[in-house]
Amino acid sequence: MSLLSDKELKSLRPAETHAFASPIPTQVVSSDEFYPTPQTARQRRVEARMKELGDTLARRQGLSRRKFFQTAAGMAAAFVAMNEVYGPLYAVSPAEAATPDLARDRALAQAKQFVMDVHTHFLRPGTRIQTFVNQRKAVGQAGWNPALAGKEQTIDDLMYANWFKEVYLDSDTKIAMISGAPSDIPADWFLTNEMKFDAREKVNKEAGSRRLLSHAIFTPGQPGWLDRVDMEIEKLRPDSWKGYTIGDNTNKNISKYPWRLDDEKVTYPFYEKILKAGNNIVCVHKGLFPPSVEKDFPHLLAYSDVRDVGKAAKDWPQINFVIYHSAYRWAGGGKAEDAFAQFEQTGRVEWTSDLAEIPEKFGVTNVYGDLGQIFAQTTVAAPRLSAALMGILIKGFGHDHVVWGTDAIWTGSPQWQIESLRRLEIPEEMQKKYGFKPLGPADGPVKTAIFGENSARMYKIDPKKAQIDLDRDRVTVAKAEYERNGPARSNLRYGYVVRG
Repeated sequence: MSLLSDKELKSLRPAETHAFASPIPTQVVSSDEFYPTPQTARQRRVEARMKELGDTLARRQGLSRRKFFQTAAGMAAAFVAMNEVYGPLYAVSPAEAATPDLARDRALAQAKQFVMDVHTHFLRPGTRIQTFVNQRKAVGQAGWNPALAGKEQTIDDLMYANWFKEVYLDSDTKIAMISGAPSDIPADWFLTNEMKFDAREKVNKEAGSRRLLSHAIFTPGQPGWLDRVDMEIEKLRPDSWKGYTIGDNTNKNISKYPWRLDDEKVTYPFYEKILKAGNNIVCVHKGLFPPSVEKDFPHLLAYSDVRDVGKAAKDWPQINFVIYHSAYRWAGGGKAEDAFAQFEQTGRVEWTSDLAEIPEKFGVTNVYGDLGQIFAQTTVAAPRLSAALMGILIKGFGHDHVVWGTDAIWTGSPQWQIESLRRLEIPEEMQKKYGFKPLGPADGPVKTAIFGENSARMYKIDPKKAQIDLDRDRVTVAKAEYERNGPARSNLRYGYVVRG
């Protein structure tokens, strides 16, 4: 199941042995679904500076560089290096990197923040999908998530047990959504809808609180799909629904059932059904379809952008449409540098800007942007683009319509992404030129809303009450014990890098 040719694969190297393991990735890593871009000059400078800082500070603290990069001070050192190369984007000081107690105290102070991740995955037992194993290997060795470094990845790392560890024990995530992806080949679903709901029941029962929510995947056009929706409403009671307008995203070459959100004959009967059942949240995968992918699958382009979102939102104001990855086009084989060049020339990034303009163009307030891969990919390759995209989304939607999702565990524990947003600020000159508002502190109103309050409102969760329940549940007890015994953060990621 590789979309790369033998020639392309021969020019790549396993990231687990050929990329630098650092707290934040220093080059683009791919699965075997797309060809990774080579490490840029700036990424090489970041990597060199991280190594220099790591060697110096680890020696002072009596640690190996690898161990140092697994600490809060090591994470701070990575952001110091990024600021030196890309400019002051992240709230960090050299003192934090050099002072373990200062870094640890900061991390502990923020650990109780209400973080609700509405975009996580694991794979079913017996899956034949191996691409994400390679992706995790690459992510770890590239340094995006140092917990993934230094450990051989297997398919077990993408199963339930490791997902639980990386989301709940290795990060500050309090509540998660388990998602999935459909396929025209039944065996290639990440998880069946029944498997997702079994996981929800297991986690919440064992935790003694509402730690996990679950999607039901809907598949317009597939035989019997509306009958399955009826059954899932009755038996599974989903927290929300998720669809892929592209159809089969795993096997794009055979995708037979692409669809549109605004198809009055196909999808509108579905909206009627879920509203009648008391559910009004529809999550939709969009974007991750750069020109290189368009070249291979041109017939899927019209289903991958956001041309169908505005009319559907206007026709169905009772439904909240959450657009996953905020329709960012340039991941999955594209170059963040191209996206940033586009932004510098036009002030726009396709298709995220198109999405952010929908509320004003259509007069709607029921469209939301999920971050997903948009944040992970750009933090690594072009952090100023991360800042620009946050500015675009907040300017178009308001900070109350942007939601936190990480697409974990493909890139390992989501903690490095949480840290990145906590520290990120839109540069002042960018704010002035484009009319962007500042993101503010980690616990300020903007980031607090994005990290959890916005999704909690949609899912009818009271963050304050939920936090009380979470503070005394069995996951919190287990995490405290885990940290007392020395957390085994894997800091891993998976895939391929361009041969250096």
